[in-house]
Order: sequence, then structure tokens, then C-alpha cells
Amino acid sequence: MDGIIPLYKERGMTSFACVSRLRQILKTRKIGHSGTLDPNVAGVLPICVGNATKVVDYLMQSGKQYQGELLVGFSTTTQDLDGEKIAEKPVEDEIPLEKIKATMEKLTGIITQIPPMYSAVKVNGKKLYEYARAGETVKRPKRQVEIKKFVLLSSKYDGKNKQQRIRFNVECSKGTYIRTLVVELARQLGYPGVMSILTRLKSGGFTLEQTLSLTDIQDAVATQTLQQYMYPLDYALRGYPRIDLQTPQWKKVQNGGWLSPSELNTSKSEIVLLFDGQVKALYHFDAKNKLYKPTKMFAVK
Repeated sequence: MDGIIPLYKERGMTSFACVSRLRQILKTRKIGHSGTLDPNVAGVLPICVGNATKVVDYLMQSGKQYQGELLVGFSTTTQDLDGEKIAEKPVEDEIPLEKIKATMEKLTGIITQIPPMYSAVKVNGKKLYEYARAGETVKRPKRQVEIKKFVLLSSKYDGKNKQQRIRFNVECSKGTYIRTLVVELARQLGYPGVMSILTRLKSGGFTLEQTLSLTDIQDAVATQTLQQYMYPLDYALRGYPRIDLQTPQWKKVQNGGWLSPSELNTSKSEIVLLFDGQVKALYHFDAKNKLYKPTKMFAVK
């Protein structure tokens, strides 16, 4: 069984637990996911099965879209509601919509983030959350991410609890921590804050409407209809130019051979190669040798 399943990850489950459950349902260990989702985040989690695990990295290159809520008035150790409260500042007066929008605009574009301590980023071979749980601190690597869109959906002031709830939509590059982004929004507004809810609407080119739940997948396996819901591995490569190989060219590619631009009649930097209607490899142009060489092989038969 080879292909990509756009899974709907339910809130309360880890991404690893989803993969473990799918290994039981599909009776295969060759399963991987693209883009980990925190346990308290729901939404699109593309799952690669069988030979499609080779395109996990390419699925992760596509942008992601989220919808969520920032709760302004206190902060936690984890930047969401799962952590312990570490700071509090009452919102005495409602934060104006225009001020929120202007601050969101400042956080749009290429920005630098420091991953939260409660995250799966590895430092010296150890995940940050392992340091955090042990009460240790460690220098975290800075990373640049792109916030393509950061939009205010609604804002509701709670005068009784002196808090404000800001609902938002974000389109961003891979590697973006939404928790960190919205906590920074709250900080620039002059308050501590936490991400109170988050749903991933889009990832790997899949939308929420395309997803299947674990129950859906289990039912499809039982009725032997799962294949009609799976996407071929080349779905992850749909943005690359494609070239159909002739038999002599395919024989070269089978052995990892290099090809000249004249053989392929192209000048593109990266290309997907097909033979007999099937995706076989991803090649890139080597400027030094002026030849196309393998980036990734997907099949040699």
C-alpha cells in the first residue's frame, strides 16, 4: 500500500499516537507524517504510507494555514493552556481593533523566532521539552520563518475577568511556531498571553475538507475502499515540471545515471521524471557538470 492520506488529527492526541494507531489499522510499519501537531492542536496531518514516505520532506515544504485564538491577560510555561501560569496582567480596557491589526501587520513577513522550551526541536541530540521537564534551560537556536498572512477574525473583551480573546488566521512557512507568534503579538500589545485554541486548516496542499478521521480510515479498510481516498506520492511533487522518459533514458535513470539538458529538452533547475505514466525520480541540474543528476529516486522498476 503506497500513498498519502490527509488525516484529521483530533485534539488530545499526539502525532506519534496517530501514526501508531494507523500502523495497527493499516497493518504496516512504513508510515510517516509531515509536520508534527501538538496534542492540543487539531486539523490536517498528511500521512505518508509505504513508498510515499520518500516524499515527506516535499510535503513539508508547502505552506500551512491555521485558525486559532489568543487569550490576552496571562502567560504560561508552555505558551498555551497546558502549562503553569507564570505571569498575569489584567486588561483594564479593551484593546482597540486597529491596534491589534497594526501589530499583526508588524509581525507579517520574514521574522525571527526562538522555539519554545516545550517543543520537539532538538538541541545536542535532546528535545527541548525534555530539558524543560527536567527543569533545565538551554540555549535555543534562532530560526527565520515567513508569516505570509496574519489576519484578525474577531476580538471579544471580557470585562469581568479582565481578559481579551483575539481570533486569528495565519498562513506561514514550515517551522513556524504559532504559539510563539501569538504570544509575541500579546507582548507587543503590552500584555502576557497564551494560545487558547488552534486548528490547522491546510498542510501539504491538503485542506480540512479533504481529511479523514481515524474512524473513517478504519471503516474504509474494513470495506476495502481506502485506496480511493489515498493520494499518489506525486501529489507532493505537483509543483515541479514533469518529463516523460523514453526507454533508453529510463535505463540510465534506473542506474542513477546523469542526463544532459539536450536529452531532456529542458532548462528547469529541478524536474520530475516519469516512465510509463509513473513517477520515478526527482532530478536537479548540476551547474558544475552541466548535467541533470538524481535528487531522489522513488522507483527503479
